[in-house]
Amino acid sequence: MNGTCSTVFQLWQSPPTKRLIIRSFNVYYGMHVIRSSRIYPNQCFHRSIQTETYNVVNGSYIPKTETKDENEVKEKDKPSKNLESVGAFQKLPMVMPSIDIFQSALKKAKRVSPTKGIANIAKRERNRGAKQLDTLMKELAVPLRTYLEEFPKKEYLHPYECSLIELTLGDGKYEEVLRKVDNLRKKVVSVGKEHASLCAKSTSKRDAEESLSVGMKKVEEVYIHQAKAVDDLLQIAKTLRAMPVVDLDKPTLCLVGAPNVGKSSLVRILSTGKPEICNYPFTTRGILMGHIVLNYQHFQVTDTPGLLKRSDDDRNNLEKLTLAVLSHLPTAVLFVHDLSGECGTSPSDQLAIYKEMKERYGNHLWLNVVSKCDLLKESPVIFSTESYDHDDIELERYRRLGPDGALLVSVKNDVGLIELKERVHEMLVSQMTRIKTKGDHGNTTLKTS
Repeated sequence: MNGTCSTVFQLWQSPPTKRLIIRSFNVYYGMHVIRSSRIYPNQCFHRSIQTETYNVVNGSYIPKTETKDENEVKEKDKPSKNLESVGAFQKLPMVMPSIDIFQSALKKAKRVSPTKGIANIAKRERNRGAKQLDTLMKELAVPLRTYLEEFPKKEYLHPYECSLIELTLGDGKYEEVLRKVDNLRKKVVSVGKEHASLCAKSTSKRDAEESLSVGMKKVEEVYIHQAKAVDDLLQIAKTLRAMPVVDLDKPTLCLVGAPNVGKSSLVRILSTGKPEICNYPFTTRGILMGHIVLNYQHFQVTDTPGLLKRSDDDRNNLEKLTLAVLSHLPTAVLFVHDLSGECGTSPSDQLAIYKEMKERYGNHLWLNVVSKCDLLKESPVIFSTESYDHDDIELERYRRLGPDGALLVSVKNDVGLIELKERVHEMLVSQMTRIKTKGDHGNTTLKTS
């Protein structure tokens, strides 16, 4: 082998700690080395070295530059910020009471010492004052900023959770409290920086001490004046974190009907949910989640507040919670009817509610149940507020047996409960098939797009 070529290979095999520089060589056979200085990055090891990506072109390393198209592809590959699954409330941060935040910040600020090595008393004092005010400002502002970052924006939440926020907290309350917390943070930062700057410009030790005292009081005054926003955020976090979690991949049975028709009693029979059972309307004051285990399969069941016969504009927030569940969650519906006259809602009103819900949510799997069948009498119940029409065949039949195909049950006498569980199980298995089919279709769409 040619001597010059041997020199090249000796350099190639040199230890990685040495910098390899090839300037120029005359190679008579095979490889041709261009006359230039080149530092091979795979042979350079330095603490401050800048790394690049290289392509191999004809035996040489050429820096790789990303094109606009490649950048666009990378942007597309980044996960979307839009959250399309539930569970965001359980990830909310633990918010400290406002007074605890302030006391902790004040304690840390007072422990701050002046920078070492400052011999002049006035300079040392103003340095200490400026640093303490800066620390107080940061210790108050950083937790507030963290809360603002970790509380999700409504547009990134699942529609069901957006509805829960509006109906539980009130329209606009969530955004209003977050806005007040942000205003408090900005005010604390502004006042803290202003007084830290004034303290740093003090001309004497006494002036520095006075500036520090005034600054501390001013920051405290500003914070305490608007601290209620932090405590409101604390209550919001507690309320939302206590909301029931719905697994969108599990079939869910939703019990719907007028108030006091017996939904809660059926939930206790069917699931692990333990709702309050009393003989008055709107016993269920929120969404209650339970679980059903049938043939080693796990399902969810939710008890919803009762619906009254009225337009959506006139419905209260409890009724709107029920509509939110039906509108935004993949549920199978167990609609409960009470024709005994015990619930306080007339059969004609219940029929109207049922027909409206069936028309709006007819795409859901559906099972009708007539509860308290042990209280049914031979002659149907007619409320004094109802107008009795013998020619209304549909209403007449409904007063006696409920909708076509309705299952008659009695929790008190154990009537129809075994068949109810079987029918519920069949419906939830069908709902599971629907969920899987929808998921597979979604995955197929993503692959083909």
